[in-house]
Amino acid sequence: MISVLISHPEEGLILFETGAGKDYPEVWGPQLVDLFAREGYTEDMELDAQIKLTGNDIKDVKAVIIGHLHLDHAGGLEQFRGTDIPIYTHELELKHAFYSVASKTDLGLYLPSYLQFDLNWKPFVGASLGFARGIFLHHCPGHTPGLCIAQINLQNSGTWVITSDQYIVQENYDSLATQGWLTRDHHSWSQSNQMIHFLQKTTDAKLIFGHDREVLMRYKLAPEFYD
Repeated sequence: MISVLISHPEEGLILFETGAGKDYPEVWGPQLVDLFAREGYTEDMELDAQIKLTGNDIKDVKAVIIGHLHLDHAGGLEQFRGTDIPIYTHELELKHAFYSVASKTDLGLYLPSYLQFDLNWKPFVGASLGFARGIFLHHCPGHTPGLCIAQINLQNSGTWVITSDQYIVQENYDSLATQGWLTRDHHSWSQSNQMIHFLQKTTDAKLIFGHDREVLMRYKLAPEFYD
């Protein structure tokens, strides 16, 4: 479960996704935990501890972007409840998540523990959003209706694309095949897939996939960084 901390020269610290949140095995219950088995866990893997490795504090975060609101990507939003920190996510994702919990049609992938009114939700709309200088969000429906990827253009290390769960692992990107039942809308996923392949081609972007540890470990992790 991957989060990305961006130190922006004008906007300050921006966090892309939050992981599962503290004590998630107890919050989720045994059935869901079976799908996300936790091995080799230590407390320094928690979101606030990882941010501290960078010399910052979670209270220093000025904005949070959520690619999609499934519990393994947004559960850590609990740490921002009752604050004025803006939480950005696509309008369609926010509507779908709240509806899914309220109607119990997708309860399990979304949880009411972090879909609360005491978070400072800032929904955005459209196919693409210039979030800040060098940061662009692209709507990529398929896995969920409002999933967005993040394109981050860095001065020295080039372009990075954080795919959230548009691609869970490298094979999803390489094979041009959807993810079975994890893809709710295959037609939309295929369109998103085509856009991302062209984006990677035109920018020579490095891609970080939603849950691919092998790909992640090729790169620097906190407290190291790219600029």
